Amino acid sequence: MKTLLPALLLPLLLAACSGLLPPPPDGSYDPPAPQLAAARGQSGGLYTPAGGWSLVADQRAYRVGDVLTVLLQETTQASKSTGTTLDKNSSVAVQPAVVLGSSVKLDASLDAQRSFDGKGTSTQQNTLQGAVTVIVQQVQANGLLLVKGEKSLTLNQGEELIRLSGYVRAGDIDSSNQVSSLRVANARIQYFGKGALADAGNPGWLTRFFNSPWMPF
Repeated sequence: MKTLLPALLLPLLLAACSGLLPPPPDGSYDPPAPQLAAARGQSGGLYTPAGGWSLVADQRAYRVGDVLTVLLQETTQASKSTGTTLDKNSSVAVQPAVVLGSSVKLDASLDAQRSFDGKGTSTQQNTLQGAVTVIVQQVQANGLLLVKGEKSLTLNQGEELIRLSGYVRAGDIDSSNQVSSLRVANARIQYFGKGALADAGNPGWLTRFFNSPWMPF
């Protein structure tokens, strides 16, 4: 029994401690630096199709290695309310009986009442504003740009990290080489912090344990 007790408590402690630390770095998410070969002309020429610039065209991102600024304009709001009310009343009464012309007192009654009242309300609102500059990683056959990037801010009391990845349509990029995050397909946006300020906003492991699904009560 003594050997089973630590084995039973270990999953509970792990569940209580989960969420105290910031999300671990996702290795598959880290944007690698695009490996671009040095631009060279063909047959001794100086012109390269991948490095040509136009005097009248704007500088929008459309090639691998180009940078693009994504404006974070995320606002989500969800609200849900439920209510259930049940009420049921039952009653049975027995009147005095008459036997051979005589009244026999058999007064009897039965009452039953049942009621239920349940209510639930849930409201959540999130807002994320700012900007992060990403790098074009791939150009799909249909012209979609796969972009990835991150921004790390190291402050005196912690660190803030923003990560973003997704697909951008070249037509949604404006003349300032910017695009709204609402136009990013399959967007994956992560924003979290670590340090003294982030730790102050997290409950302790014992409080998290009592609020976890492992708590039987």
